[in-house]
Amino acid sequence: MDKNHLALQAAQAVDTDELIRLTQELVRIPSYFPGPGEAPVVDFLEPYLRARGFATTVQEVAPGRPNLIADLGQGPGGLILEGHTDVVTHGNPDQWTVPPYEARIVEGKIYGRGACDMKGGLAAAIVAAQAVRQVLGEPHKTLRLCIPCDEEGLMIGIKAFVRAGYAEGFAGAIICEPEENQVCLWQKGAMRVWVRFQGKMAHGAMPYAGANPIPSAARFTAELGKLQALLQAESVHPHLGKPWITPTVFQAGAGEGQFNVIPDQVKVGVDIRTNPGQDHRAIEARLRQVLEESLEVGVHATLEVFEDRPATQTSRETLLVQAVEQGLALLSMPLRYGGVPGATDGTFLWAWAGLPIVTIGPGGRTIPHQADEYIEIEALVAAARLYAASSVFMLY
Repeated sequence: MDKNHLALQAAQAVDTDELIRLTQELVRIPSYFPGPGEAPVVDFLEPYLRARGFATTVQEVAPGRPNLIADLGQGPGGLILEGHTDVVTHGNPDQWTVPPYEARIVEGKIYGRGACDMKGGLAAAIVAAQAVRQVLGEPHKTLRLCIPCDEEGLMIGIKAFVRAGYAEGFAGAIICEPEENQVCLWQKGAMRVWVRFQGKMAHGAMPYAGANPIPSAARFTAELGKLQALLQAESVHPHLGKPWITPTVFQAGAGEGQFNVIPDQVKVGVDIRTNPGQDHRAIEARLRQVLEESLEVGVHATLEVFEDRPATQTSRETLLVQAVEQGLALLSMPLRYGGVPGATDGTFLWAWAGLPIVTIGPGGRTIPHQADEYIEIEALVAAARLYAASSVFMLY
């Protein structure tokens, strides 16, 4: 049978009522960490998927933090649909006009923490996979649902998934993050850095008896703006924009109420976002030079890059990108290219497993992590139909 016809059948087989219901069910399960964590989502989804013909595997990544893997078919060259189970905290409930875990529908939108990032996208992938099974039966190539924990943290879920070999033998992965259903072939890299300044405690009335690390830390933080300007002069990406160096943590003080004590330590956290082609090791070397030039007499410092995520880019010539573009054309959806401003689980599928990735999913990219987070049902349905059609183009 004609592949276009099968892809259209799969898109039309998407059960929109089930998609809405599943999204609501997932939103109603709090899964932020620290807190309830992701296990309750897996406890709900594993029997749900098993009952619908998926072969399921639960991978325990850390206590109470599992990955869920669900497969249709067996065979190399297949496709991964990826969506994480964790969400960020809801914050202050008083800032929400709709309770964060009610999953209430208002004017065509499902409201709740994680509705956009990314339980809507996860539900779309799951319902799309069911539609593919309805049309293709058991495909000759594997369609794998990768449902990891901890995307919002250090991504221990996807790292464990790749290390265990679960990404081997696939032709690509669709990352179902909220990107306004744009075809995102590029995503920023990230470096997360701790800088620790060591001085010597002393009485605030006699600073000459100690070594105050705060001025050194403040000078270093201020100089980051100059380094950022240099990096931005070197790289501006048409879909990712400028690289950024953002100090996000500044911890100092000898303790609560110790106003007259010079502290002996300061801790500075720096979040760096890079474009494809920028060398992280070279950026680290420049950071160390700025740090060295910021230190006053008697103050020492260490710099640690504790998380390093490369920027990614996927060629339009890959089978995966062509399948997504074919799906968009088949469904008369607009073909819009974009870039992901942050890193995703796709970073490690691309960098560690060597898979082409396309990040595309429903929801506005500025909506996640806010109060009154929501997903538009129209965009949710469009994404599920696209995932179904693109999967057929990859599998058949």
